[in-house]
Parts: sequence; C-alpha cells; structure tokens
Amino acid sequence: MRLRLLSGADLVGGLADALAGGPPIAPEPEARLLPALGLDEPVEAGAAAVVTTSGSTGEPKAVVLGADAIRFAADATHQRLGGPGEWVCALPAAHVAGLMTIARAVVAGTRVRFARPDLSDLPDPDGRTYLSLVAAQLDRGLGDPRVRAALPGYAAILVGGSAVPVGLRERAREAGITVVTTYGMSETCGGCVYDGVPLDGVRVEIEPETDTDPGVGRLSLGGPMAFSGYRLRPDLTREVLSGDLVRTNDRGRWLDGRLQVLGRIDDVVISAGTNVDLAAAQRVCDEKFGPGLLALLAVPDERWGHRIVAMTTGDYDLAEVRDRLEPRLGRAAAPRELRRVATLAYTSIGKIDRTALLRCWHEKGEDGVTG
Repeated sequence: MRLRLLSGADLVGGLADALAGGPPIAPEPEARLLPALGLDEPVEAGAAAVVTTSGSTGEPKAVVLGADAIRFAADATHQRLGGPGEWVCALPAAHVAGLMTIARAVVAGTRVRFARPDLSDLPDPDGRTYLSLVAAQLDRGLGDPRVRAALPGYAAILVGGSAVPVGLRERAREAGITVVTTYGMSETCGGCVYDGVPLDGVRVEIEPETDTDPGVGRLSLGGPMAFSGYRLRPDLTREVLSGDLVRTNDRGRWLDGRLQVLGRIDDVVISAGTNVDLAAAQRVCDEKFGPGLLALLAVPDERWGHRIVAMTTGDYDLAEVRDRLEPRLGRAAAPRELRRVATLAYTSIGKIDRTALLRCWHEKGEDGVTG
C-alpha cells in the first residue's frame, strides 16, 4: 500500500481508517521534509501513520508508527488523565504531538476540534475536554484575557515539546489551569512520561555517562508505544531501536521519584575548559527574560573551543544580559556576544531551532553585534 498524504480535518477519518487496517496515512509536512516520506515507495507492513521529524538538529527522518503503538499511547494517556474526553488540536498536525491529539479522540470515539496555533479561536470546553500546547502557546494564552478565562475549563492541558519554565507553570496554576508536562518524541508516539512519571506500561532506562555521577545518563524509553522504524532507513533504525526500546539523544536522571530531563547529549559543549549545558542555561534564560525572547547558542572558537553567544528579539544590551545570567550560569556560560533579530527560529512545536539560528548567525557576520 502507498501512503495517503492528508492534512487538517481529513486526518480524522484517514487515521480512523488506518487504525482499522486501511491505507496508512502521513500528515502533510512542510516541503523540505517531504522527501523523507518516500511517497513513491510501498509502505512497511503494519504501518498506520508516518510522521516526519522536525529536522531541527539533524537530517529529516520519517517515523513509522504502528496501529497497536498508537492505540496503546492513546489509551495510556486517557488512563493517566482520568478517562477519555474530547480533544482540541492547536498544534501542527504534521508533528506527532498534533497528530496524537487527533489519535486520542479517534481511539476513544470522541470528538476532536481544531484551533489556530495562536489560540485566537480556542473553543470553550464542552464536557471533559483536553488540550495539547507548547510552552510558548501557554505563555501567550495567559496574556490573552479571553483565552486565560477559557483554559481553566479544560480537564488537563498537556504541555510538551520543550522544558516548561517554573514561573510559567506557577502562573498557570494561579489561574486555575491544570497543566501536565509531557516528555516523549515522534519515536514514542509523542509524550509517554507525564509530570516525570512514565505512563503505565512504559519503562525508562538510563545509561550512565560517567562513574562520578552514575545517576545521570542517556535516556531510553521502552514499551508498546515504540515506533516500528525509520521509513526506508534500516541503518538509522538499528542505531536507535532495540526491540521495543528507543535510545534517545537526551540526558536525564531520577529526582524524588520523577524523571528529570536535563537536555540533549549534544547540548553540552566545552567553553574555556568548562562544560556548558545549553539546555540548562536556556531554562535560566527563559526564567529571567521570558520564553521566546532570548536564545543561547554555542559557536566554534579557536581559543575557547566554543563561544557562548545569544540572539534576542528584546531591547537588551550585552551588559544587562550578562548581569542577569552570570550569577546563575557562571562566566563560561554567560554570552560573550549579543545580536538583536526580528524573530527567533523555532520548530513547529516550540523548540529552539539552533541549526537555523546558527546559520543566521554565520550568514549575518558582524551585523547586529551589540557587544
């Protein structure tokens, strides 16, 4: 069978057919990711949906999800949240997080409604209703009186895609909003660890990085929600998938019985002889300046190994940024240069697109340097 390329509301019926044994579907991605789908090639046996990855940190890939994996992930989510309900899809359906909002409604036999990513047409919940967002959407929603009034009516709002700043979660709680943070990826049918606790049937394994801190290491996620493989890429599949265990590029540890995701393996760079964890440093930036206003990057440097720099849409100067960040991050992780830009590059689910930002940094040369 060949893939059916679908978008928008057509995905609801298409996914229902695929889960019932019909032709597999692929949410239509942006043009640059289309080649990864291999639309002219037959689809692997057992495939129900094929989802492209964001490609923000590497080459684009297409993830093959089986019907059983999708059903398990949907049922496990409803079991954790307290029962089936309607879903509102306000995320791009081409990404697994958006597709799974549709899948959960399809599996449960409930209604799915669609809303714009800016939440300007967010519907009021009708009975038990769930919503999935990324942190930037929640932050903007809290600043809109109409959206802020509607959000407490949702039974739960899943927030994933990137780390949720502590201050943002506190603001949501004060507004009476039930926020559930999620961790997962396309290869695990989206989020499979909720508020640091794996869904029933999901297991987490940690491969220690060093003998000095054996509790911290590379994360692997296992269970029936695991993907079937990368489309037309058995070589990549062998690197990541072992049985039902998915080896990630993320670092983490257990803290007070909950999984704490520390960032990507390749987010740790050496600057001036000091290890700098870009993910941890970015969380501090989001706390100090607000989500989506300042992004940290590491650029190669002959003297320092890597030089930490920053891009911002705000009206800040380098001295102010360093004054705010250095007490928390130390000298090595505080940016040595700052450039103002009109917008910051983010993926469709709210992750910083460092590949695009680094390309912009190098293309602009010395333009916009403020320190």
